[in-house]
Amino acid sequence: MRVVERPLEQMLVLEPDAVADDRGFFFESFSARDFEKETGIAEPFVQDNHSHSRNHVLRGLHYQVTRPQGKLVRVVNGEVFDVAVDLRRSSPTFGRWAGVRLSVDNRRQAWIPPGFAHGFLVLSDSADVVYKASDFYFPEYERTIRWDDSFLAIAWPSAVTPLLSAKDAAGKAWAEAELFA
Repeated sequence: MRVVERPLEQMLVLEPDAVADDRGFFFESFSARDFEKETGIAEPFVQDNHSHSRNHVLRGLHYQVTRPQGKLVRVVNGEVFDVAVDLRRSSPTFGRWAGVRLSVDNRRQAWIPPGFAHGFLVLSDSADVVYKASDFYFPEYERTIRWDDSFLAIAWPSAVTPLLSAKDAAGKAWAEAELFA
């Protein structure tokens, strides 16, 4: 596993070292030892999540105000445009967003540090997103920022109006969002 991009302060895009031949491929999707060696991050992961969504579904932008989660995100079926927003006032990239295409074909993973909002838009017919979380999910601490907030001006790669959950459609504007120190 190696870091191939650093789009925001502490956010990483990683690629595994795959061995491929005419039968297919093999790679370690996660090794705590290699992850820490390559990134310097020794986050313990306590929960794995799996999301299946159809084309044009947008999930996010989610975060927890108490007990924030770091997430190691990858796609095991399809393709998504994965977005992270830095919510940490003390960060040099505060208020900025970064997007990366994650797919079963490119095998890339995104490390979304605690203190970031996270979301994704499904670009393929369907997608399965799996991610490791550094803390448990607490619905009482979860917050959502609007996917189309004018301050953030995220350049989602689709002109189609996304399919949203009621919770995501009711997300707060950046100006009203609870942020981190």
